[in-house]
Amino acid sequence: MTTPSRPVPRPGVLDIEAYVPGKSSAPPGVKLHKLSSNETPLGPSPKAVAAYGALAGKLELYPDGSATKLREAIATRYGLDAGRIVCGTGSDELLQLITKVYLGDGDEGVFTEHGFLVYKIAILAAGATPVIVPEKNLTTDVDAILKAVTPKTKIVFLANPNNPTGTYLPFDEVKRLHAGLPRHVLLVLDAAYAEYVRRNDYASGLELVAESENVVMTRTFSKIYGLANLRLGWLYGPAHVVDALNRTRGPFNVNGAAIEAGTAAIADEAHLASAVEHNDKWLAWTTAELEKLGLTVTPSVANFILIHFPQVAGKTAKEADAFLTQRGLILRSVASYGLPDALRMTIGNEEANRLVVAALTEFLGKAA
Repeated sequence: MTTPSRPVPRPGVLDIEAYVPGKSSAPPGVKLHKLSSNETPLGPSPKAVAAYGALAGKLELYPDGSATKLREAIATRYGLDAGRIVCGTGSDELLQLITKVYLGDGDEGVFTEHGFLVYKIAILAAGATPVIVPEKNLTTDVDAILKAVTPKTKIVFLANPNNPTGTYLPFDEVKRLHAGLPRHVLLVLDAAYAEYVRRNDYASGLELVAESENVVMTRTFSKIYGLANLRLGWLYGPAHVVDALNRTRGPFNVNGAAIEAGTAAIADEAHLASAVEHNDKWLAWTTAELEKLGLTVTPSVANFILIHFPQVAGKTAKEADAFLTQRGLILRSVASYGLPDALRMTIGNEEANRLVVAALTEFLGKAA
């Protein structure tokens, strides 16, 4: 057996396909409208911006390692126990942390076929095996998930609403999924887009977490709160899960600016309401206008839509993406999600939304 000439990652690491974010640039001289990352067109709360700026004179100090101020603000907003909240560098870090703690060699993590790409990356990074479950009409199929559970299953990931499809599971279905899982399996409810949902049968999962020993819910400040650049997320879970995560997370994993901005953002309910109102209006308008062009749009409850293109030369998703990019309209290719004939579009400001509709009208050769 020969000795390697340089450090070698453990088996499986180099088989992981790195996450590739959406494009963020336009051709020279063209105004950019970035609609590829589900960022809010309203930006962050002015109160959050002010709180961020106020920290400029304290950059030499370490932040509170427990993010106490932020956890208490979240707890106040939702009526939770602050001791059962963990904050992280985006919900991505928390998802990675969960897999690090609860998965190992020989274990399995389950998620749906068009689920968030980070699930697979995190599962493989932990040395476990990803189990991908088919969806039904681009929506999570509870029965298919339950059928996929084996004695090796340790985690089930459920993005609700799901990215990139924008579909969701009613809370009764989430509870049915939980009821069908063995008690040792951890159900992870990824509710990154929960604030946008306006359906009476939807719930983010806080109630289920409160009464269960094997459910956690993750949330983010990157979407409706407009703090994506600060990388900030949070998790609510049973005390024993929170204890395990706190033992393994970095001691100062959330920076002070994020703590201050997040605390101010979650208290600014007026700004949140404006973001919801904007999304409600333009989600409906953009969907309707694109359907008038003959395109299929998956019904969405989030701040983005999945647009399906025909497999016809000159009108494919790949060609539409190139056409839009030349005009500074940057959408998200979702071929890596198993959806090569679709593009995901963030609901942007009025100008961007209208420009996309106009550009696709031209692209498809429709009369204006």
